[in-house]
Amino acid sequence: MEFSNTITCSHYNNKQKILLVGEGDFSFSLCLAKTFGSATNITATSLDTREELEQKYKNAKNNVEELERRGCTVIHSVNVHSMDNNHRVRSTLYDIIIFNFPHAGFHFGREFDSYTILQHQKVVQGFFQSARVLVDASGEIHVTHKIAHPFTNWNIKTLGEEKGLYCVREMNFDAFQHPGYSNKRGSGSDCDSSFPVGLSSTFMFKKHWFLF
Repeated sequence: MEFSNTITCSHYNNKQKILLVGEGDFSFSLCLAKTFGSATNITATSLDTREELEQKYKNAKNNVEELERRGCTVIHSVNVHSMDNNHRVRSTLYDIIIFNFPHAGFHFGREFDSYTILQHQKVVQGFFQSARVLVDASGEIHVTHKIAHPFTNWNIKTLGEEKGLYCVREMNFDAFQHPGYSNKRGSGSDCDSSFPVGLSSTFMFKKHWFLF
């Protein structure tokens, strides 16, 4: 669908074909949809099934239903490592692919342990590998991530470079620019709880032209 007026929300606008992955209760997707009004260009995905989602997050059911009413595509059971082989996701190329606060879960140890960091890095690497197949040649892949210690040890920019991407911009992430967004822990007994965002950035990547 073509829109005559450009409506923006933070780094995004209603003329972009946007794929969101690893959504918690879909509140970030809904923030964009509400801002844009008609949101047929938004595809929002989650690793959870619809049943799992509704069990984990108290607002998930209402958020998903409102996204669908607004014309968004909502897809469940999408693994960010294999989404390029998922026919429900790869039916088109996207201008922007967004992964906010990727995390491997709380099963490995403390956040500053080297093994835990390695598991987080594997999540991001797999995402980059899959996302670069789905993004348009001129499009961008965005990862929002904490930039205080020990999260700097994830080396997000290096992980992108290893998968044929380069960071074109790093911009401060301000949760207040996304009204209604509630970040989620995603696993464990406190999965529906938010975590302190603190100092965070959105890292914006493009594909190297020689690897198209």
